[in-house]
Amino acid sequence: MGIINHKVVQRLMNRLSLKAAIKVKRYSSWRGERGEVVDNVLQRNFKATRPNEKWVTDVTEFAVNGRKLYLSPIIDLFNNEVISYSISERPAMPMIDEMLDKALAKLDGQSSPVLHSDQGWQYRHRWYQYQLRANGVVQSMSRKGNCLDNACAECFFGTLKSECFYLNTFNDIDELKVAVRDYIHYYNNRRISLKLKGLSPVEYRLKAFPYPLRI
Repeated sequence: MGIINHKVVQRLMNRLSLKAAIKVKRYSSWRGERGEVVDNVLQRNFKATRPNEKWVTDVTEFAVNGRKLYLSPIIDLFNNEVISYSISERPAMPMIDEMLDKALAKLDGQSSPVLHSDQGWQYRHRWYQYQLRANGVVQSMSRKGNCLDNACAECFFGTLKSECFYLNTFNDIDELKVAVRDYIHYYNNRRISLKLKGLSPVEYRLKAFPYPLRI
């Protein structure tokens, strides 16, 4: 018996309204090795007295012409500054690793920030949790299904999308990547906030702590 081309088989199956009994596996990027859930150390106490005292992180999703883009930032609660971030078309662990590496590189060896997140699998990943412990970072997680526990990260995403994403039309993901990077630079350095006494996050930090910080 000769080999039959798969396209012929597909055409005959379509004509006879037949479907394969084997379910096709789909790639799921939010699947990974899971570690433990940790306590909510932050407890919605979003006030910080100095940089690198309390950090929050989360992931948000954008869609442009059927393609998706993911942003993963770390925000310092002292001045709501985005101290590190990564952008990826796949919500996989390397995106989280990149963001975390950038943030950890800014620690001076004397700071032990609390890093708060939700209970996403990436934050329960054993390598992620090991990295935090190895660098003296205290991990904190929201209670299950309670987005208010990480309201500061959600607030930043809402601001970014309302001031950047929703007000513009993007032809492709590459245009959006540029826009997101430009907006984060604007947000950190030029966008003033009443909560920061009419200063931008960077201006507020430099005024409060004029001596050099690794930010």
